[in-house]
Amino acid sequence: MSAETRAPTSASPRTPRPGIQKSSGAVTKKGDRGAKEKPATALPPVCEEEPKNPEEYQCTGVLETDFTELCTRSGYTKFPKVVIRPYPHSPSDSSSVSSKTTVDDQLLSRSCSLNSLESKYVFFRPTIQVELDHEDNSLTEIYIRGWKLEEQILGIFSKCLPSLSQLQAINLWKVGLTDKTLTMFIALLPLCSSTLRNVSLEANPLPEQSYHKLMAVDSTIAHLSLRNNNIDDYGAQLLGQALSTLHSCNRTLMSLNLAFNHIGDEGAGYIADGLRLNRSLCWLSLAHNRIQDKGARKLAEVLRPFELTHAEVVQRRRLLLEKGSQERSRSPSSSRHGDSKTEREKNQLMGVSSFALMDKTDKTQTTKTPRGLGKKKEKSGEVMKKEEKTGSGQSPIQGTPRKEDSTKAGKGKVTIPEQKVSKGKGPKTGSKEKRSILQESEYSALETTEMVNPLLEPVEHRDGKVFMPGNKVLSHLNLLRNCITEVGLEAFLTTVQYQAQFFKSKTAFKGPVGPLWLCLEKNCFSPQCPAYIMIQKLMLTSDPNSKAKHREEAATTAST
Repeated sequence: MSAETRAPTSASPRTPRPGIQKSSGAVTKKGDRGAKEKPATALPPVCEEEPKNPEEYQCTGVLETDFTELCTRSGYTKFPKVVIRPYPHSPSDSSSVSSKTTVDDQLLSRSCSLNSLESKYVFFRPTIQVELDHEDNSLTEIYIRGWKLEEQILGIFSKCLPSLSQLQAINLWKVGLTDKTLTMFIALLPLCSSTLRNVSLEANPLPEQSYHKLMAVDSTIAHLSLRNNNIDDYGAQLLGQALSTLHSCNRTLMSLNLAFNHIGDEGAGYIADGLRLNRSLCWLSLAHNRIQDKGARKLAEVLRPFELTHAEVVQRRRLLLEKGSQERSRSPSSSRHGDSKTEREKNQLMGVSSFALMDKTDKTQTTKTPRGLGKKKEKSGEVMKKEEKTGSGQSPIQGTPRKEDSTKAGKGKVTIPEQKVSKGKGPKTGSKEKRSILQESEYSALETTEMVNPLLEPVEHRDGKVFMPGNKVLSHLNLLRNCITEVGLEAFLTTVQYQAQFFKSKTAFKGPVGPLWLCLEKNCFSPQCPAYIMIQKLMLTSDPNSKAKHREEAATTAST
């Protein structure tokens, strides 16, 4: 029995061998057939037939899904991920978190050292960091730092970003921008939502320094940061020309950060020239540059009344002439009393011809009409004569059509209701139309006068020279860590003193009043300099933060 039992056990592993060989032969044959049939199935062409064209994709408004899908369709295998921007915890938060350790934290602390090292360097990985709104989780800001933006990635952004309806800021730090990629980025901005107002391009030096393209006349950027871009005097010249010239001016930019660059006295002078006719920039930072006393003087002179150049005086006269001609064309008095002699003669001729036609029609119609209607016609003729006498000074549009209609009428029965309509409801409808036209012209005039050219501001004449009030819109000026000495401080002291006198003379003045915050610390002068101490004392009266502190102190003293 044992042998019988052993026999099948020993035979069992040997018996399947020939079967396996046969089956393997069959498998190889089937495999050969399958290999021959594989080209018929044509798996690779099926993958090619799938729609992977990025232009055919419609964005959903979710940056993570849209960016990944467009990258895969464009053939990218490794691309940065879209993550929420991390924020460092405050000391109170860290203490509360450390006091409440959970089991998951203990498990994470026991993880391998490789994972801990990777977690430490997550900040330096190429990612697209975003910020979401707390209410509806809509994307508001984008931060890209530390990895190069290529042209294809910018092409993908040109398709993703327009679908973000609440995008407000784009920050690109050290992304290796070039002049070509910068032009692509500028072309991308108009496609984005109208809420996009903040742009930051820091640590992106360009050889041509074409940052001024971001400040074009049609630009919608309100806050621009260009820190640490190696901008020198040539780049500052381009930026100053973008702020304002005699014929163009940027009207949307409110803050400009040019800290940590290489701007000297010449560059500061170019920026000061741009501030002469710019009335939109409220915040300017030139900290950590190379500005000395000469550049500081030019910046200080712009903030108080300055003398107009010959070119500015000529442009001011041209603008005044254009403004006067526009006001004459818009005013109704010009249309009533400004007719030329030829137009008046034409009106008189038209009136004589209409009188002759009216006389002929009256003579022909008196034989056909009864006596009662004839009396009415005579009255109507007298009314028409009175209208023509009173309307000799009016525009030809008001007088001539009625006379032509009366001649075209043919019969006297039709002329009487026309006169009643002209005395009744006719002029009311015309007056409504005129009122609507005047309202539209007034609205257009208001739109044009919202941003008045600074050259049209009231000026002062002194010794044959024209002085225009300085730039009072710039309220924040940062000149920290430059090369300004006591000589430059004297120029800013005179500016601050003029501002204090302006406050005293015009207490009820509404509008911009000049610099409210002026930073001159860490320059080439002693903090105990009398000019610097005087500037600080005078600026305390205009600084809103100091005013708020004094109000709080007064409230606390009053309560106690």
